[in-house]
Amino acid sequence: MSRILLKLSGEALADSARHYDDAVILGIAEQVKTLLEKKYEIGIVIGGGNYWRGRTSENIDRTKADQIGMLATVMNCIYVSELFRSTGIQTRIFTPFMCSSFTELFSKDEVVKSMKEGKVTFFAGGTGHPYFSTDTGVVLRAVETESDAIYLAKAIDGVYDSDPKKNPNAKKYDTISIDDVIAGNLQVVDMTASILARDNKMPMYVFDLTEENSILNAVCGKFNGTAVTV
Repeated sequence: MSRILLKLSGEALADSARHYDDAVILGIAEQVKTLLEKKYEIGIVIGGGNYWRGRTSENIDRTKADQIGMLATVMNCIYVSELFRSTGIQTRIFTPFMCSSFTELFSKDEVVKSMKEGKVTFFAGGTGHPYFSTDTGVVLRAVETESDAIYLAKAIDGVYDSDPKKNPNAKKYDTISIDDVIAGNLQVVDMTASILARDNKMPMYVFDLTEENSILNAVCGKFNGTAVTV
C-alpha cells in the first residue's frame, strides 16, 4: 500500500475560454481511478492560478489577496471533486478553516481514515494562513498524513538548471537532491516548502501533466521527469 499526494496547478485545469477544461479533468480522474484500483491512497492539492495569482492590485492587502487565493483553491477542489464523483470515485474535501457545509475541517484522523477507505481526499485552502503557498500546503499535508511521496504535475517535464524557455542549453536533471535544489534556488517548489520537505525527508517527483497517462506513468514506474531525493 502506498499513500501519495498529487499537486495539480490550477492553470492546468483551464482552457483558453473558461476556468475548467472538463476533458482534462476527466482524463486525470481516469488515471486516478486506475491508481485506486491498484490500492494507492491518494490526496490531491490544487493551486488557484486559473482564478487568482498573487496580489494583482496594489490596492489589495497581501493578506486579503492570499485569502482570495485560498478560496480559489476551495472552488477548484469542489469542481474537480464533483467531476471525479461523476466517474464513480468517492471523494472528500478538507480545509484548514470552516466553509459551512461545503467542506470538512481538516483532521488528521479523519483524513487518514478517508484515504484508507479508498476515497480521494482533496486538501483545499492551503495552510489556512497568508504568506504560504499551495507548495507549502502540499508538503505540509504530505508530512502530516505520513505520505510516501509527492507527485508534482507541472507544465514542464522536470527540473532544469535554468529556465529552458530562456536557455536552449538548459540541462534537465533525472535526479537531484533537495539540498542541491535549495542551494541552486531551482524553485521546484518555493523555498519554505523545499526546506520543509528536506527536514521531513519527503521525496518529490516532478513531471509533465500534459504527457499521455503522465500521472499513471509517474507513479507506476515509467517516469520521465525528475526525482527530487532527500
